[in-house]
Amino acid sequence: MTEDERPGPRITADMLRDVGLFGGLDDQTLALLARELPTAHAEVGAVVVEEGDASREMFVVIGGELEVVKQGPRGGELRVALFGPGDWFGEMSILDVQPRSATVRAVAPTILVRITSEHVERLFYRRDLKSYSLLIMNVARELSRRLRVADGILSQFVTVVGDAYVKKT
Repeated sequence: MTEDERPGPRITADMLRDVGLFGGLDDQTLALLARELPTAHAEVGAVVVEEGDASREMFVVIGGELEVVKQGPRGGELRVALFGPGDWFGEMSILDVQPRSATVRAVAPTILVRITSEHVERLFYRRDLKSYSLLIMNVARELSRRLRVADGILSQFVTVVGDAYVKKT
């Protein structure tokens, strides 16, 4: 993955406006983010984050596609999600100091916006508590949505395993 050099934005406030993470933010804040946040390019096969790594940054997908994979108990990889334009990932590393929970790898040429914990503090928390609150609420909504999906999958799994066990006894 290669990171762009500043000067000058390669992304626009309009591009960020369509991303749920930035929902509710005013035009001035979106313009500031477009100027200040670095972008990165990931070619096919490039690993953006690695399961188990420690880092304090998240990414917003502007264009392209990435897969999320977890290491299986027997060493293989299991794809657990796909991300495309408007999606974001890595937000847990902004909220806590735990290692990465999965590997994210580009499956198409991808453009990302990189947001570090320092960006969150400087561009949101210290600058405007309302924007900071909106950002954190948008992250919480997405985490809640993902938890509901995981709960549904787990419920289906338990039902299938339970039915299989009951039939055998």
